[in-house]
Amino acid sequence: MKTVSEHVELDRFDRQIVELLQADGRISNQALAEAVNLSPSPCLRRVRALEEAGVITGYHARVNDRALGYGLSALLLISMDKHTPERFEHFEAQVAALPQVQECLLITGQEADYQLRIAVADMDDYQRLLLEHITRIEGVSGVHSSFVLRRVLHDRVLPPR
Repeated sequence: MKTVSEHVELDRFDRQIVELLQADGRISNQALAEAVNLSPSPCLRRVRALEEAGVITGYHARVNDRALGYGLSALLLISMDKHTPERFEHFEAQVAALPQVQECLLITGQEADYQLRIAVADMDDYQRLLLEHITRIEGVSGVHSSFVLRRVLHDRVLPPR
């Protein structure tokens, strides 16, 4: 599946399809087609075209972190010692291999270079992740952690433009 580097023009059917699939990725093609007032075959062709264009990048189930044993969420701001492509590539490969890292963002406007969103069982699990993995990644020069008290918004549907 390819990624989109520029805006893709969507008509009203495409916008409706994207909104509905964001809200319910398990909706049947028949129900989706009825909701957007298309017949099933053209609707499916549009969904496939949106996937091929990189507008739709995947489908997933939302899970309850706590139900899976992840009672603590944190945001980590990571500072790097050098700003080279090789250093960034190495860091990104290392954090991609850590299942506790739910999101990794290269950022600007902070004292940090990356923001990680992590999920761990508890403070002991957090300490192990931090000391045995993250701080040992070559190039990491600083870590600032903020712990999530409550998730206010999560997986909000993005209205197509």
